[in-house]
Amino acid sequence: MPTANEIADKIAAEQGIGKAQAKSIVDSIFAEITKAATSGTETNLPGFGKFKVKQTAARQGRNPATGETIQIAASKKLTFTPAKALKDALNG
Repeated sequence: MPTANEIADKIAAEQGIGKAQAKSIVDSIFAEITKAATSGTETNLPGFGKFKVKQTAARQGRNPATGETIQIAASKKLTFTPAKALKDALNG
């Protein structure tokens, strides 16, 4: 699994730019996706997919150690839906 630094290194090599500049670009992309998510906005990257915030409802669960019923609070999660082009690339 490539890290952000490895992705930046590949971008730097492919685009003929410095590693620091490529790392800054990668960090900026992740920061913008994070900003959009925290504001509840969907991020659509055509040909790649969509990042979207979904709300999960409060629910009951079980503590696996004790078997005791516990209340799990409502929360938000970030989901990713791949674009058709990405799905097609994955499936040949």
